[in-house]
Amino acid sequence: MQHRSQPQPPAIARLFARMLALCAAVMLAIQPAAAQSILRDAETEALLADMSRDLILAAGLLPSNVNVVVINDRSINAFVAGTQDVYIHSGLIEAADNANEVQGVIAHELGHIALGHSITRSENASKAGNITILSLLLGLAAVAAGAGEAGLGIIGAGQQAALGKFLAHTRGEESGADVAGAKYLSQAGLTGKGSLAFFKKLQNLEFRLAIPQEDSYNRSHPLSGERITLLQEIYQNDPAYDNPLDPELEARFQRVKAKLVGYVAEPTETLRDYPETDQSVPARYARAYAWHKSAYPEKALAEVRSLLAQAPDDPYFLEIYGQILLESGRPKEAIAPLQKAVASTNAQSLIAGVYGHALIATEDPSNLAEAERVLKAAVARDAENPFAWYQLGVVYADRGDTARAALASAERYVLQGNAPLALQSAEQAMTTLPQGSADWIRAQDIAILARDAVERQRRRR
Repeated sequence: MQHRSQPQPPAIARLFARMLALCAAVMLAIQPAAAQSILRDAETEALLADMSRDLILAAGLLPSNVNVVVINDRSINAFVAGTQDVYIHSGLIEAADNANEVQGVIAHELGHIALGHSITRSENASKAGNITILSLLLGLAAVAAGAGEAGLGIIGAGQQAALGKFLAHTRGEESGADVAGAKYLSQAGLTGKGSLAFFKKLQNLEFRLAIPQEDSYNRSHPLSGERITLLQEIYQNDPAYDNPLDPELEARFQRVKAKLVGYVAEPTETLRDYPETDQSVPARYARAYAWHKSAYPEKALAEVRSLLAQAPDDPYFLEIYGQILLESGRPKEAIAPLQKAVASTNAQSLIAGVYGHALIATEDPSNLAEAERVLKAAVARDAENPFAWYQLGVVYADRGDTARAALASAERYVLQGNAPLALQSAEQAMTTLPQGSADWIRAQDIAILARDAVERQRRRR
């Protein structure tokens, strides 16, 4: 009798690892926002809100419920993650030539939100996971029974079926979001030329990366060429196709793009892309950040002074002027421009936080009352501002109000995702705050949430 040898344990282990990797990949596809670093800037947020407002309304959503958030990542990407927020990588803004290209991306992502794709993708991921687990159990049973090759075939086929099912579903979602985005652009009176131009950028990237162009079977997205073919006919037959771009919005976009490059790129890269021979507003704006990052404050200030000479009341030029002065150790000089910026933006929270910092940094006790007023208003308007919470905690600590300093720290740590320190600070605040007061109840709420997060972290270890 001939004995057929069974596969060795390492082969089974490798297949089991592959199955687990597939499950992990499926789960990661529905959790793209994890561990991402968010960039916040008053001017950028105001621009993105204006760029997206009509698109949000066209999608049947409320602008007050949708935020367009910039992620500090220089790759070209955008996504939604189970909420009504749209996340855009900084690299996508860098790659875009105009605001209309970014609007095309936002419209597409709003399509995912309006069509409920976060929910359906989660359900599809669960089904795909069930297929892989079932195929693994059947395959291992076959291996144990001596049918080694058959068992390995069952496991491999199960993985392929699960992956194919999941990818086919996501490709369908992407196509649906493309069509929905085209509809929103049309309803907002915006041309689809920017959307097509951006897909052509992605197609060129696929060419450079030598991505096979035969079909998109093993991809989560249709090939860019397939998307261009679908959308070109839709856009070119749309009444809005030849609508001109908004020149004011485009000018604001070029400013924000240059500012973003100046902030995230290496100074040498910024100075290469925006050389001193370029005296446009965006170029001077970018160089101001580059010189500041390079520790050349006078050169940075000179760029901003030239901008202020042209637009003395521009709140964002005033903001960066004050910020450079503050971070160069000149807080007293920073107060006047920052105060003016706060006043002209109706106390915008992010700018107010910098102004409060400048008041504190003067180390003049007479400025603490104004700093407290400004910072309390900042967090009341925008509670998701950890920098303002930190500065407010400094004010409370200087006044000897340790309980509210601890509460402000708890608020900051919650926003930063540091559950252990949030719990510690909230419990410290509760020991001396009047029991039942609004601040005590808030500290209790933070403690409950943080304790639950700490316990979940402990169970995962």
